[in-house]
Amino acid sequence: MPRVKRGTHHIKRRKNILRRTKGMMWGRKSKIKLAKTAAVKSGWQAYRGRRLKKRNNRALQQIRINAATRLSGTTYSRFMSDLKKRNIGLDRKVLSELAMKHPRVFERLIKVS
Repeated sequence: MPRVKRGTHHIKRRKNILRRTKGMMWGRKSKIKLAKTAAVKSGWQAYRGRRLKKRNNRALQQIRINAATRLSGTTYSRFMSDLKKRNIGLDRKVLSELAMKHPRVFERLIKVS
C-alpha cells in the first residue's frame, strides 16, 4: 500500500499562517514557529478588542446622554427611568446621537419624559 503524501495541505496551512502575519516585524512574518504564536496571540487580542470597543462605546454614549440631561436639570438615571415608564424605546446609541447632533430634539424628549 503506498504512503499518503500531504505536501499540498502542509504548504497550504503554512501559507495561511504566513498570510495572517503579513506585515509583522522580524521573524514573525517569515518563520513558521514564530508566525504561529504571533497569529494565535493577535487573534485573541483582536477578539478581546472587539468586545472592549463595544464596552467603551456604551460608556461614551452614557456620558454624552448624562451631559445633555444635566444641562436640562435632570440626571441620566432619572431620564432613563422616565423613558422606560413612558415606553419610549430609544436605545442609548440613538439617544447619544440626538444629544450630540440634535440638542433641540433631545430637549423636547427630556420635557416629554
